[in-house]
Amino acid sequence: MTAGAVAVVWVLAAVTVVVQGVGQAAVRGSVQDVPPSGVVIVPGAGLRPDGTPSTYLRRRLDAAAELYAQGTVEVVLVSGDNRTPQHDEPTAMRDWLVERGVPADRVVRDHAGLDTHDTCVRAHDVFGVEEAVVVTQSYHLRRMLFSCRAAGIDVTGVGVSAASVEPAKAVVYRVRELPASWRAALDAVTRRPPVHGGPVEPGVTDVLARVP
Repeated sequence: MTAGAVAVVWVLAAVTVVVQGVGQAAVRGSVQDVPPSGVVIVPGAGLRPDGTPSTYLRRRLDAAAELYAQGTVEVVLVSGDNRTPQHDEPTAMRDWLVERGVPADRVVRDHAGLDTHDTCVRAHDVFGVEEAVVVTQSYHLRRMLFSCRAAGIDVTGVGVSAASVEPAKAVVYRVRELPASWRAALDAVTRRPPVHGGPVEPGVTDVLARVP
């Protein structure tokens, strides 16, 4: 391996350590360990053929519903892909939460959370989120916490199960975190704007303003 190649490997390794380390500092062990934060952000994770949340997404939503039930948060911001009428993650996410006791007016939908970076930047710039809890699978949690902190949000996070009935996919998701961490760092440094920006949407701030 040439000196240049070794240098690249060291740089990429250092970037990964920074991204994962920044995220690790905000990880909490369980939903019971999360301090009151007002908002919980739930990123999308795909839908089943019938339009309901995938197994991974259901776990995220169930944790968010638990945070709401125990009074840790007042509003759930669900962020996902709605590029076509046939694939509407945020609405499926809202419906799942409502069925589990979260009032519909406490669920705010972000229809343009096309990736982790966009979800975090839009949460801050479009929805006015300054402080939040993040709920996602444990392998993804640290990177998302990094991206949300880079976007200006004071975040804590809790990981949910990443167990899969398809072990090969679970391995792929974890390996994918390496290049995804490099991309997260680049997006943060360059302050990449989300694919879809404003206008400002007051859904989250309106809910918080009504809370005593």
